[in-house]
Amino acid sequence: MPRYDTVLLDADNTLFDFDAAEEAALARALGAWSCPLDPQVLSRYLEINRDLWAAFDRGEVEQDHLLVERFRLLGEALGRPWDPPAVNDAYLTALGEESRLLPGAEALCRSLKEAGCRLALATNGAARVQHARLEGSPLRDLFSGVFISGEMGVQKPQRAFFDRALEALGETDRRRAVMVGDGLGSDIRGGIGAGLDTIWYAPRGQAAPADLAPTYIARDFEEIRAIILEEGGAV
Repeated sequence: MPRYDTVLLDADNTLFDFDAAEEAALARALGAWSCPLDPQVLSRYLEINRDLWAAFDRGEVEQDHLLVERFRLLGEALGRPWDPPAVNDAYLTALGEESRLLPGAEALCRSLKEAGCRLALATNGAARVQHARLEGSPLRDLFSGVFISGEMGVQKPQRAFFDRALEALGETDRRRAVMVGDGLGSDIRGGIGAGLDTIWYAPRGQAAPADLAPTYIARDFEEIRAIILEEGGAV
């Protein structure tokens, strides 16, 4: 019997190879404005995007504003007089066509599903992108629920996000549910705040900050699988 009946899984950089998808989509979108995606441009975009998503996680900005604002700030930094909403639209369209998974993600989901776990996607990503990527991936038929903050009106790490997801899934015992993700703020802090066990996916060997204690830390998908299915004495 699995340790958990319900498994909430983050999407980007937990199941989907978001870093590779992001770079490919940026190259296509910016290329339409004759802006090559060189290392300096990529670095500046990532810095702007990271800061805005951190503000989003803190509830300081709305997602619709964030998505356009990052390209306004990037254009300002690069001296590019482009139309930020149009650049963002091109980027989101390109990103939605990038459904590449991290190696082992499909096998993990299928093994958990076959063991009787109820799987759900729990993401703050843009809804049009997440639906398109999921539909284009082999994971599309494996989830009992898809929970996207932009469609729910609440976001990770807010407790209401997890409350609504668990209610929709019919999970009444939080001891039987777990949040799995790479985001310390949105996934782990959010899961802890909602009274859930958490598995922090940290494939680069990162250390959790002293003020945040995931229930488990997994370095690869085999460790996640062993924890959830209680295999090999995983603790």
